[in-house]
Amino acid sequence: MSEIEEYHESLMADIRREADASGVMMVEAFFDRMTERLTEAGELEVADRAFYEAGEGGQKLRVDGYAGDPRDSEGVLGLIVCDFVDSDAVQTFGKSDVPAILNPLVRFLKKARTEDFRDSLNEVNPAFQVSDLVISTWSQVSKVKLILISNRKYIGRDDTVKLAEPGDIPITWSVWDLARFERFDRSGQAREELVIDFEKDFGASLPALKASQHGAGLESYLLIMPGQQLAAIYDRWGARLLEANVRSFLQARAKTNKGIQKTIKEEPELFFPYNNGLSATADAVVCVRSKEGLAVSSVSNLQIVNGAQTTGSIHAALKSAKEQLAQIFVQMKLTVVPAERSEDIVPRISEYANTQNKVNAADFFSNHPFHIRIEQFSRRVIFAAREGTRHDSKWFYERSRGQFLNARTRLSPAQAKKFELEFPKAQLFSKTDLAKFEYSATGRPHIVSRGAQKNFADFAREIGEAWSKHEDRYDELWYRRLVAKAIIFRKLEVEIPKQSWYQGGYRANIVTYAMAKVFNDATRDGQVLDLDTVARKQAVPEALVQALLAAAAAAQEVITHPVSGMRNMSEWAKQQACWSALQSRTLDYGDSFDSCLTLVETARTSERDERKKKREVDGISAQAEVVRLGAEFWSEVLARGVAGKMLSPKDQQILQVCASMPTRLPSELQCKHAIGVLERLRES
Repeated sequence: MSEIEEYHESLMADIRREADASGVMMVEAFFDRMTERLTEAGELEVADRAFYEAGEGGQKLRVDGYAGDPRDSEGVLGLIVCDFVDSDAVQTFGKSDVPAILNPLVRFLKKARTEDFRDSLNEVNPAFQVSDLVISTWSQVSKVKLILISNRKYIGRDDTVKLAEPGDIPITWSVWDLARFERFDRSGQAREELVIDFEKDFGASLPALKASQHGAGLESYLLIMPGQQLAAIYDRWGARLLEANVRSFLQARAKTNKGIQKTIKEEPELFFPYNNGLSATADAVVCVRSKEGLAVSSVSNLQIVNGAQTTGSIHAALKSAKEQLAQIFVQMKLTVVPAERSEDIVPRISEYANTQNKVNAADFFSNHPFHIRIEQFSRRVIFAAREGTRHDSKWFYERSRGQFLNARTRLSPAQAKKFELEFPKAQLFSKTDLAKFEYSATGRPHIVSRGAQKNFADFAREIGEAWSKHEDRYDELWYRRLVAKAIIFRKLEVEIPKQSWYQGGYRANIVTYAMAKVFNDATRDGQVLDLDTVARKQAVPEALVQALLAAAAAAQEVITHPVSGMRNMSEWAKQQACWSALQSRTLDYGDSFDSCLTLVETARTSERDERKKKREVDGISAQAEVVRLGAEFWSEVLARGVAGKMLSPKDQQILQVCASMPTRLPSELQCKHAIGVLERLRES
């Protein structure tokens, strides 16, 4: 079986399992799963499901979802259509099949722009929601992006497909097929899809100065990029050019800068001396020799890791100051980072380059100590078998895309079966999942509703600050309670579609709002939800399920009845006012709800016990490490420390004890101190 066949088999099994468990259609489960990839890849900032289909043949209309408010994405209106086939074998489609899939979406857009079409629909109809958004924002739409997502393999060789007449706004389209999703899930990004040919597509190669010596660890170049080229490139690829893990953070804090805009409009000839320029990375570059010297003709997977404000401002000038762009030039420091080293190198470049926004790269990247610690817990913390199952299991934390898939691929059939028992696919969760679980539990459902990437950016900033102050709070008990939140969140996802009151749509919003409401209401009279029992039993008590569903029914009512002046329910769910409306409601959870609570003091006692246990384990681990390294090693450490005048009298005394093993055996406290001294000396 080929890799893509194996991927298809696994994907279809996941889609069927999710659809069966929650009672949704397979195409809805497919939409939810694959649009997560689109937001992570930077194709869209957010994806809201809004299915509508009507008519047949040349009159057919269809839309499956949209990419939020175009005013939040520089005037880009994103529309999504699904091409889903329920098949056990990999199916294909070609260029000639694309118009039949995309034209219904184009026709829907033309209809959606008319008030007659909108007013013919019920306000809760997803098509009404999209149409109302399109009508209210159309004057600010600069481009329409059509996204075709498919579980078939696309075998077309080019993008020259004639679509229905789009009207007065430029339309671009892209295909995310089975093969592209497979590449993304294995590698973390669809790298080969982003090749920028400066010479062929954007006017000319870029004059360059090589800034690295022959044989250097990484190639580096200094380039001067015309503003017109940068604006055109960003207009084509948009946020995909911004380094994936910090994209949302930069966009949240770095909308087009007024100072930069003023320079573009009033003093474009001074833009170069005023601006700090861009820092960027690429997988590969192609260089050519011209009469003027070295030039870069194309780059693969260009990522702007510093310069979001500059890039966004220059792109905005396409509309506000197009004439001045000819006088704009910006410097770029370009580093070539091979794909296999990108996870280690690119975050550091971004962290050190981003001084203007004070980006703490540690908050965002998968190699931050927080993510590494959660990953370590996920590989060793065992949870008892839930009722009705025979095997203990673990939850697999995927701190970077592709870890789970690649870990399983390398195994023999027997090993793979053992791996699936140890790490069930249903117990896989990612960084964005973790952020959803945490923010739902801590009363930020309106932020969760803004999309996985924006929510993660907000969460990561908070975690980064908290980690620097109290990193010891993220211990094994915290991890076990995180898993309890995951169990509650996913139980809600499954149960909500089964309820008689559920009208369809907004499931993701209802889940996070219901969870936030119950956690909020449980924290009263010195009590909190008993997460430790949920983690221990790996199940949600029936009394808690009923409370969550009561909150979910109330959440649906609040979400589907926006305040006066707002009719788009997805956008309403992203507002603090929506959360306040649900938060203020008094709900009756029944007498049995008290059995789901525990005293705050009891929860704190568990936390104190966990810290004590960690101290004991750390002491034992330190002692084992000191003994393993041996007396001769510690004698050398002592000698080097004394020679470098880097040891205090206490340091010397403890290292002398370590160096005298086995005559004298250092205590656990002495061993912890010795390990600390060793780390300090290594840093020096």
